[in-house]
Amino acid sequence: MAIDKDFYNESSALKLGWNPSWFGAEYFDEELVNKIKKWQRAHKITADGLCGPMTYRRKWTERQAEISNYKPTQRSTLRNKTNFIVHNGNFLPIDWDRVVLWDEPDGLSAKSGNYYDNSGKEDRQPSMFVNHWDVCLSAETCASILNRRGISVHFCLDNDGTIYQLLDTQHGAWHCSKYHGNKKSIGIEISNAYYPKYQDWYVKNGFGERPLMNEGVVHGKTLKPFMWFYPVQIEALKALWKAVHMGLGIPLEYPKNDNGSFCTTKHKGCEDGSFEGFTNHYNFVKTKIDCAGLDIPDLLGEVSSSLFCNDS
Repeated sequence: MAIDKDFYNESSALKLGWNPSWFGAEYFDEELVNKIKKWQRAHKITADGLCGPMTYRRKWTERQAEISNYKPTQRSTLRNKTNFIVHNGNFLPIDWDRVVLWDEPDGLSAKSGNYYDNSGKEDRQPSMFVNHWDVCLSAETCASILNRRGISVHFCLDNDGTIYQLLDTQHGAWHCSKYHGNKKSIGIEISNAYYPKYQDWYVKNGFGERPLMNEGVVHGKTLKPFMWFYPVQIEALKALWKAVHMGLGIPLEYPKNDNGSFCTTKHKGCEDGSFEGFTNHYNFVKTKIDCAGLDIPDLLGEVSSSLFCNDS
């Protein structure tokens, strides 16, 4: 029986997460079939015009190596601040002007072997976003330390608000203390050396004094004052939350206690992987304190309001 190639490719794209633009086409039609055949012949694959598992895996890997070359052309209808982050080889708009991908000249990347590699596999659908602080002086230092330790994270947020994407969010980064946290989440390390003794370094290097956090409550205790995030880092973080909410459907929810208040300790839903939304590392395990003081409910409220403003 003859295969309906248009239907096959559309079903494959729905399951795996690719789209016709990967092959320079617009629709699931004969033009796409012909372009896939051309690509297959060039890569010495059976030229049947079907984007099956082998073709998809090869194309996915090719795109990852030079992902920034495939960025969509900026359109006049998009605001100048719009950039992109990457999920499963596809580009999600983010309303932030400082985003650097792993293959770009100043990019940072996760070391191969330090994450769950989902290359060419069915589209991963992360349901959580986990916030960390890195206890480092810069995103570059953080990325280097993570690679040496054999762990990983999807994003690093630098002192000046630059968001570095180290890893396609299709992969499962090793950033969380729990298996379910890694498998189901996206993770970010926010640059902040934490200890006030490093304040002089930030001033000397032109970033200015960091704010101090005096109300960091975690696991039932108030921490001693520690260095906090720069305002530009908070704005960048909100932009990233908004992007993954709109692009991947992660709900604008936060871990709650039984009475509905914000949970500032270990949370059962985070621990067992059933929670869906935005959370801090300490919600997974009592040995972690990051990001104590980060008012997720309030910031999510601001993200939600910005969505409403954009719709009006």
